[in-house]
Amino acid sequence: MGFHTFDAEKAARLEDAAKRYRYLSREELLEALAPSEDDSIADLGSGTGFYTDDVAPHVRTVYAVDVQATMHDAYREKGVPENVELVTSDIEELPFETDQLDGAFSTMTYHEFASRDAIAELERAVRSGGRLAIVDWSADGSGESGPPTDERYAASDATTALERVGFEIVSERVRPETFVVVARSP
Repeated sequence: MGFHTFDAEKAARLEDAAKRYRYLSREELLEALAPSEDDSIADLGSGTGFYTDDVAPHVRTVYAVDVQATMHDAYREKGVPENVELVTSDIEELPFETDQLDGAFSTMTYHEFASRDAIAELERAVRSGGRLAIVDWSADGSGESGPPTDERYAASDATTALERVGFEIVSERVRPETFVVVARSP
């Protein structure tokens, strides 16, 4: 299940606002993340920075984390805001100090990194009380968009994985194709 990466040759598709906002609007993301202007936030699997750009005006720093340097190249081509730092890393070995992040979010990438080691690494990097917002394609969806359903997780899988390392679930919403899980770091 899961653990594939998005084809960087299709990066332009990640900039289609009508399709992206159909599954997660800017407002929904900001509500889930509840950022403040002094926050340092990580976008996990940032790709071309579509959602990074939505969060950047509301925080001090956004770390755009992606395992593929070619995605950062695509982001540079469109223009990276001054308060965004590009970080090439997988989630299991984040280059952040313990408790460095005030929060983190993942938009349609949880299925690419969902492992106990990655979740534990997020618990380490996100300060106590910091928010983690995960929005991903649901295993219960039809598969009309996103990865095949056999590569997806259910919201309950994500909440169980988060709770195992100590995250407190703030909310869980399941929609026809996606889910939103918001958790607080212990």
